[in-house]
Amino acid sequence: MEVKPTRFRVPLLLYGLLLTGGGLAAYLLGVLIALPRKLLPPSPAFAVFNQGIVWYSSIPILLGILLVATDLAFLMPRKRRQHGVRFDVPKIAEVTAVLTAYNDEPSIGQAVDDFRAHPRVKRVIVVDNNSSDGTAEAARRHGAIVVTEPAPGYGHCVHRALSEGMAYEDTELTLLCEGDLTFRAFDVDKFLAYIPHADVVNGTRIVEQLRSPKTQLTTFMYYGNFFVGKLLEAKHLGTGTFTDVGTTYKLCRNRTLQDLLLRLNPEVNLEFNAHFLDTALHSGVEIVECPVTFFDRVGVSKGGNVDNRRALKVGLSMIRGLLFGWPRRRPNPL
Repeated sequence: MEVKPTRFRVPLLLYGLLLTGGGLAAYLLGVLIALPRKLLPPSPAFAVFNQGIVWYSSIPILLGILLVATDLAFLMPRKRRQHGVRFDVPKIAEVTAVLTAYNDEPSIGQAVDDFRAHPRVKRVIVVDNNSSDGTAEAARRHGAIVVTEPAPGYGHCVHRALSEGMAYEDTELTLLCEGDLTFRAFDVDKFLAYIPHADVVNGTRIVEQLRSPKTQLTTFMYYGNFFVGKLLEAKHLGTGTFTDVGTTYKLCRNRTLQDLLLRLNPEVNLEFNAHFLDTALHSGVEIVECPVTFFDRVGVSKGGNVDNRRALKVGLSMIRGLLFGWPRRRPNPL
C-alpha cells in the first residue's frame, strides 16, 4: 500500500497552544519580577520594563487563542478521517516478532522464550546492535533468528528490525518490541484485536493499572511522554488520540512498512519512535493506540530512560523534530 501525505496539514492548533503557553509564561515572569520590585528602591526604567512584559504577553496569548479556535472550529472537520470505523482483517493471523537488543544478555533468552511460546508468533528475530556481551549467543540458544546491525544507534536498530520483519512473505504483520522484558507477549492478542482498524497499532504505557510500580518510567518521564503525545495529536489534529510517543512496542502491516521505511531516517537516535509516528501520520498512515502492560526492566537501561536528565534531552529533541522537522536522510553513497 502506497502511503501519501495527508491534506490540510497546517498545525494551527499546535502553534496556537505554543503561543498561548509562551504568552502565559511571559505573564507569570512579569508577575514574579514585580515582587522584588516592591522591595528595591524605585526605578522608573525597571517599572516600565516590568509593565511591558505583562501587557505585551497578551499578544501571543490572543494570537494563540485565535489559531486554536480557527483550527478547531473551521479546519478540524476537513482534517478528520472521512470514513467510518475501519475493519480490515489481515488474511494471515500470525506475526513475525522482531526484538531490538543491545547488551541484553540477562533478559534476551527469557524474552525470546516468551514470544516464541505465543501461538500467533511464527518466528522471533533478534536484531543485535553490536552488543559486547553474549546477547547474540543467548538469543540463538533460545531459538531466535539473530541478525547484527553494525551501525550504532537506536534508530538504526529499529529500522533494521522492521526491515527484517517485513521481508517474510508468510506473515502480513511485524511486531516490534525490545528484548529487555519490559513488554510481554501476552499483549500480542490485544494488538491483533486492534489491527483491523489501523495500519499501525502503537502500544501506550499510560494506563496506571497496567504498569509495575517500579519501572524505569519515572513520573517526569510518564507525564513528559504524555505531553509530547498531545503535541503530536495537536499537530495531526483529527487523525487519532496519542498519549505515548516513547514506546517501542507496536504492530505494523508489512504493506505499510514498505513505503514508510523509505521515509524514515535511521540516523535519528533515541527519539526515533516519535519520528516514526510523526512521519507515519504525515504520510496518511492510520495509527491506533493500544494500552499495554509495562514491567520492570531486566538489566541496565541504555536508552532515553537512564535518568530524568537523559529523558529531558530526548524529549526536547522530540519536540524540536515535531516543530521544525526531522533531519533528512542522507543518500546512500554510490
